[in-house]
Amino acid sequence: MVKRVIVGAHYGTRGWLAQRVTALIMAIYVPVALVLFLSRAPWSFESWSALFDRGWMRIATLLFVVSLALHSWVGVRDILMDYVKHDGARLALQILTVLLLAGTLSWTVEILWR
Repeated sequence: MVKRVIVGAHYGTRGWLAQRVTALIMAIYVPVALVLFLSRAPWSFESWSALFDRGWMRIATLLFVVSLALHSWVGVRDILMDYVKHDGARLALQILTVLLLAGTLSWTVEILWR
């Protein structure tokens, strides 16, 4: 007889749901941004600056980048957990990933609200 020890529930559900929600946010942002970008031709610094002077565009772009970072984190974390067996190497790679994603997010905030 096999005894199942249940130590928690819903493993992976939170990550699965996070990837679906972030993918939906990105799928909405990309076509809207493409239409806005293409409607600004010919491109110049002034047209780009005017587009991002709008508060809603800054917030939408920040939401997109946060979604991209969370989506990336869930995917990379799962890959590292599946394929990197050495605990120290896996932890080091996860820390490196978090630092890179946090750096990207902070750089995005600096660019958008400079």
